[in-house]
Amino acid sequence: MTDTVANTPAPSEAPALPVPLRRVARSDLAARGEPFVWIMGAALVAGLAMITGFLGFVIYVGALTFWPQPIAVITTTQDKVIAGEAFRSETYKPRDEQLASVSPETRAKITADLGIVERTLYRVGNYDLFGEDFVWIPSFDVKATAFPKDMYFIERLEWGPFVGRVKELDVAGSKQPMPTLAELRAAHAAAELRRTEIEQLEKIEISEINHQIDDIRLGVRRAEIEYGPGTAGAEAAKTEAAKETAKLEAQYKVLEQKVTALRQTDDAVTVTLEAVDAQTKTLPLSRLVRFYPANDLTTEDKWSIYASRWFEFITAQPREANTEGGVLPAIVGTLTMMILLSLAVAPFGVITALYLREYAKQGVFVSFIRICVNNLAGVPSIVYGVFGLGFFCYIVGGSVDQLFFAEKLPNPTFGTGGMLWASLTLALLTVPVVIVATEEALAAVPRSMREGSLACGASKWQTIARIVLPRAAPGIMTGLILAMARGAGEVAPLMIVGVVKLAPELPIDLTAPFVHFERSFMHLGFHIYDTGFQSRNSEAGRPMVFVTTLLLISIVLMLNAFAIYVRTRLKRAYQVGQF
Repeated sequence: MTDTVANTPAPSEAPALPVPLRRVARSDLAARGEPFVWIMGAALVAGLAMITGFLGFVIYVGALTFWPQPIAVITTTQDKVIAGEAFRSETYKPRDEQLASVSPETRAKITADLGIVERTLYRVGNYDLFGEDFVWIPSFDVKATAFPKDMYFIERLEWGPFVGRVKELDVAGSKQPMPTLAELRAAHAAAELRRTEIEQLEKIEISEINHQIDDIRLGVRRAEIEYGPGTAGAEAAKTEAAKETAKLEAQYKVLEQKVTALRQTDDAVTVTLEAVDAQTKTLPLSRLVRFYPANDLTTEDKWSIYASRWFEFITAQPREANTEGGVLPAIVGTLTMMILLSLAVAPFGVITALYLREYAKQGVFVSFIRICVNNLAGVPSIVYGVFGLGFFCYIVGGSVDQLFFAEKLPNPTFGTGGMLWASLTLALLTVPVVIVATEEALAAVPRSMREGSLACGASKWQTIARIVLPRAAPGIMTGLILAMARGAGEVAPLMIVGVVKLAPELPIDLTAPFVHFERSFMHLGFHIYDTGFQSRNSEAGRPMVFVTTLLLISIVLMLNAFAIYVRTRLKRAYQVGQF
């Protein structure tokens, strides 16, 4: 009894902790994982900040691009006069020879600022007169700055904008020196109607006649291929073609006379523009797109110009090497390609995933196929472009031309890049995403639902069609959303299999068969690349880059929002208790 009491520890002495518990007590913060939570939270905040900053910058620059700016008339220290819009400013360190004509006071100020000065880039326009669109003016070279109210900013169909004054308006020999803005607008409205009528005659009616004549010519060649040159069938086709061609040529001459008369009337209405250095430029009034006194605008006028520029951007054809005008062909091409991409990738991806998950015997071979599918998602997109060019364009398209369009050879129809081959190439690029997402959606359907359906007497296909696929539809839509988003932003493969800088004809028009899969097309992604890096003046194309980027992001977001809405409706419809 005495030994037991002696060996018992005193109440004040704490029992020794086991080694594992002692370690947990020492690193309690790490055990709860708080540092990792902080790191993950900081990473999330950084990612959201980068995305928000990027979108905010694009929206800010893109939204302000079309806002009219005042025109500054700068007089330099060498008494040279320059007029233009202030485009952007930056600081730089001038060379000594640039400071040779600077006064001692200005030189001392620059020295005090460590030789750093500010300079502003002015958009002077008048490229056909000056040979340059932009001019840098350093702050030390500015003698005086004025904003005269008679300075106009004039947007033209050719040669870019003109900055200067309207010297004279000539309407069929009736000259009006220094016309008012109201007189210019009235004459310009009539000139625009003539220009629209000429474009309609040339691009619709005359173009339709040219298409018919070309079809007749191809019909004659088709007859020669089928019956042989010089045979009765070929000669009969030639005779009939000659009659039809004569009728069409008579219609063509009538339309051509109308166009000639309109052009003569149009050329008789001219406007003389005067640059700030007194150089003049006379051109037909219909060649002007938009004009306004930049320093004499009300708020309502500015909003009107801003809205008209956005309307032109969405509905008009591009001009000036895609740095001005609209992007309607690129919008049509992008939307058409995304629709064809979705129609191609959705059934193929779903069928493949359905077979791998529901029908294929799971084993080494199926696992190998899944590995290959996952690896395909990491193949560079340019590789798909090369494959599309070789397989779709040259092999499949060349065979189609030999079978169905032999009369057009050696000019290819489907044997070159076009809308169809570009869409199928991007479908191959994005199909791994749809397959993986569909397989995961199918695997998420409870097995009990399959067994219950089979127990009720349904076949396997009936179970899949009526039970599995409807409940996997939200996950399938997720894969389709990801495929659309990736396909909309890919440019490298499109450059090989169909996209062009300027498409004279849209892939969808009013000429039968209305959707022309063989035509080349424009794409907003390629338009951004071309405008930013391939135009003759990167500064002139810079605003269009941000506006087109904003438009492309908006289109992708709208399509994704629609797909997400459909996915949400499907998910709600097939929740338990919602039938």
